[in-house]
Amino acid sequence: MGLSQEKKKEYFEKMEGLLDTYAKVFIVSCDNVGSKQFQQIRVALRGKAVVLMGKNTMMRKVINNYLAAHPGHPFELLLSRIQGNIGCVFTNGDLGEVRKVIEENRVPAPARVGAIAPVEVIVPPGPTDCDPGQTNFFQTLQIATKIVKGKIEIVSPVPLLAIGDKVGNSEAVLLEKLGIKPFNYGLIITEVYDNGSIFDVKVLDISDDDLAAKFAFAMAQFAAISLGSGFPTLASVPHSIANAFKILVAIAVECPKYSFEKAEPFKLYLSDPEAFAAKYGAMGGGGGGGGGGGGG
Repeated sequence: MGLSQEKKKEYFEKMEGLLDTYAKVFIVSCDNVGSKQFQQIRVALRGKAVVLMGKNTMMRKVINNYLAAHPGHPFELLLSRIQGNIGCVFTNGDLGEVRKVIEENRVPAPARVGAIAPVEVIVPPGPTDCDPGQTNFFQTLQIATKIVKGKIEIVSPVPLLAIGDKVGNSEAVLLEKLGIKPFNYGLIITEVYDNGSIFDVKVLDISDDDLAAKFAFAMAQFAAISLGSGFPTLASVPHSIANAFKILVAIAVECPKYSFEKAEPFKLYLSDPEAFAAKYGAMGGGGGGGGGGGGG
């Protein structure tokens, strides 16, 4: 039975209000997430974000109505993403913090028959609580075992399921016997919308330090190209000035009749290191070595 007209109206008003209020949206897949877990996630996100689920047709209709009232709004980017068992997490807060809360709220789950394995499952070696009477079960699954202190012990790691495999009855029974819950379920972030841009959630793994390092590397490459081509740019000018200064110092060092104020420490270092140390100290001595060349 579908929602009543009154409930639909409430839903439309709620989602329209969220679209008006928030500029950032996590698009999340919610397969295998139960109502109790949803409640736990909502509580964890309280004050940081709002979780909204609903039928795809209703969500698309709300967005289309919103776009009709706000032509050209970038929320249009969300339309093509509303498919499958998905929902939206609206926020104006720090995307990294909200993502952390979403990803931390996962619960372990047993491997049920017919489920698709989201991760590789390997049964670890070691003792079990199974008695020797269940040895045939392990032999059927071609699992090497031995009896230790009246219990079955698995001899070596057993690759049981690969990612994408369907869980069969034997695998489900084995994992249940061993008390292993190999899967964990929660909201899975597929994409992120942020003020008109939409991108993969992996982009959030890039820190400010990463960006600064990449920018510095790019600027160094750009400066090198500018210097090599003889075409001055803002990136290369500091290097050009530094290179010119080195040339002038070298000329001053080699020509006793010519000098300038900034070249004096270099000339003094080369002509009289002790006098240089007395005047400029040990720290200055490291800088003076850059002058190179003969004494004046």
